[in-house]
Amino acid sequence: MVESGGGGPEDGAAEVLDRPLPEGVRRRVVQIVSDGFGGLTVAELPAPLRQYARFTPTRRVKFAGNAMAAALENDTLFRQRIAERLRETQPEIAGALDSGAPPPAADPLDVAAAAYVLRPTGWVKLVAAAGEEAQRADAERVDEETRQELERLRDELAGARAQTRAETERLRTELDAAKREAESLHRKLRGALSDVKRGEAALRKAHAESDTLRGETQAQVSAAESESRRLRTRLGEAEAALEASRRAAREGRSVEDMRVRLLLDTVLESAQGLRRELALPPVSVRPAETVDAVEPGRMTPKDIAARALSEHDPAIIDQLLALPQAHLVVDGYNVTKTGYPQMPLEKQRLRLLGQLSLLAAQTGAEVTCVFDGAELAAPVLLAPPRGVRVLFSKPGVTADELIRRLVRAEPPGRPVIVVSTDREVADGVAKAGARPVASVVLLKRLSHG
Repeated sequence: MVESGGGGPEDGAAEVLDRPLPEGVRRRVVQIVSDGFGGLTVAELPAPLRQYARFTPTRRVKFAGNAMAAALENDTLFRQRIAERLRETQPEIAGALDSGAPPPAADPLDVAAAAYVLRPTGWVKLVAAAGEEAQRADAERVDEETRQELERLRDELAGARAQTRAETERLRTELDAAKREAESLHRKLRGALSDVKRGEAALRKAHAESDTLRGETQAQVSAAESESRRLRTRLGEAEAALEASRRAAREGRSVEDMRVRLLLDTVLESAQGLRRELALPPVSVRPAETVDAVEPGRMTPKDIAARALSEHDPAIIDQLLALPQAHLVVDGYNVTKTGYPQMPLEKQRLRLLGQLSLLAAQTGAEVTCVFDGAELAAPVLLAPPRGVRVLFSKPGVTADELIRRLVRAEPPGRPVIVVSTDREVADGVAKAGARPVASVVLLKRLSHG
């Protein structure tokens, strides 16, 4: 509450400021006190301020601002001395305040600071008015800055929207072109596959005719061989066309083309591997070769059965990865928390990925390691090791669901091995055609190098 005195310049000494001194006014008051130091002796200064007597005005403001403000407020004699110095340096403002009519062109903060030092009648109102004026000016400045920032953000948003529309249109055009190219390659691939099937059928028919007519004349045999050579030539052309289609598909074609190509490679390599495994004789069979017997060096059914491995034998990993086009999918945290759960998650990942990279180099198989993205506190900065694909599940998707999606994405017939001890994951991938393997089996295999 403010109490007012009589009509002289000193009547304002009875008034009391019931609120903190506005910051702008306080800075001007400290500057007035600092400037007034030069006209006072050390003995005229309050004891707390004497240590700053030799400081320059700028250093006094910086290091003794609080002490000068406190001394001015609490030491009436010191304030009066500063007021006398102010009357000498700024006689116009001092005279105007004494007369009760501050100059209208003066800075409100300078007027309020001078009133606070001189304490004329009504000085509290001048200080409060200066504080309100400073707050209003700050609010206007903030409003203007906010308006300018809003205009700038609107301009940036308009530019971003225009850029987004242009980029969207460009991507839509590229997508249409890619779809047309994919459709064209689809047609070419279907034609190539049809040619291969016709060539294979014709080749099988030629072989059957050749076996049936082997007893006929040499002329017929020569004609059949000529026909066979012609068919082989056609088959070679079809295979060349198929290889060209494969190269085109590798350059960025649809998922279905990739699945068909991968399945075809798997079937062809499986057939070749089965032929090597069973050591089949040539297609042209002699009558003596149809008699059931065991030849030296050949495998009997007992030999084949004896080669089966236990599902807990780590060698089963190598046996499965030796299959053509084998794909090993690893449930990362399921394996690491089974083998070395005491390690931090980052070191668990690095240790497992390093061992999987070595396994991929040894077997040549495709290896994918899946980690649960929910276990991460922040994005992982990780350089995947050579030969290993590293995937993290998206928010809201578990690593188990991502593994099942990977299995479903593979074409039927491709060997897919899933390493996880989770019973639900093992049962799910088994229904989708994959081979589940326990995590401990993979750990044993990795520990042996």
